[in-house]
Amino acid sequence: MEKDDFIKIEAIQIAEVFNIKKLRAEFGIEPHSSSPSEIFYTIKNKKRYLYIFDYGVIVFANYTVTEKNKIIDFVKNYASTMVNLDLLEEYRIEIDENVSKVIIKNDYVSVPFVDPSVMKIVMLNIAQSVALDYYEVLTDELITSSKEYIIELEQRGKLSISKKNLLKYIGKVLNVKNSIVDNLYILDDPNLVWDNEELNLLNRHLKTNFDINPRFRDLDYRLDIVEDNLKLFTDVLNVRESSRLEWIVIILIFLEIMIALLIH
Repeated sequence: MEKDDFIKIEAIQIAEVFNIKKLRAEFGIEPHSSSPSEIFYTIKNKKRYLYIFDYGVIVFANYTVTEKNKIIDFVKNYASTMVNLDLLEEYRIEIDENVSKVIIKNDYVSVPFVDPSVMKIVMLNIAQSVALDYYEVLTDELITSSKEYIIELEQRGKLSISKKNLLKYIGKVLNVKNSIVDNLYILDDPNLVWDNEELNLLNRHLKTNFDINPRFRDLDYRLDIVEDNLKLFTDVLNVRESSRLEWIVIILIFLEIMIALLIH
């Protein structure tokens, strides 16, 4: 297959958030389409496509390493909370005029032609997959840390974590949960597919290929487990605090009795 017969796509998680409005205003190129949550660029003379999402993912199509690095350096100026986890996913679109329908494989999709609509669908699904990779990493960290506390409860019958650190841990869990909830729309089908059966078929096949929906359900399930653990930890901490307060009250009563006895 000739070089011009395929398009290489790379999606990278750069940050947790991009300021899309400011980035679009200062990028210097008119986008093909945009919304408050994403920007899609087509550079037709070089057959390049660029898709930037507010959840911190950039998707490149037909960019060299040098060109990608230049774009990344630029968009970092509009990023909040950089992600340094090397979260990258590669894919390719093969253009074959002889195929009559879309053919989906693990690492490529074969189509009879490409246009901005096809590119958007493919690049969107790869962006979703990378974003889920990031949330899976965060959730794994939360599961691992909560498991350590559960093992401590099993072996020692108590938690050594302080109230302050537990509250910080709860805040971290809720922050991850809220971030995922805020970005639930990444799983929504784009408007492009509503009135176009071919694009709808392509989108559904890609979602299946990348396991988008099962991965999200698994992510949500594991976060629910972490939240249940948090409730347990909070109850244990409350019992510990109640016991401490009871001892303080007993000591105060004892001191009051002793003082009264000494005075009389």
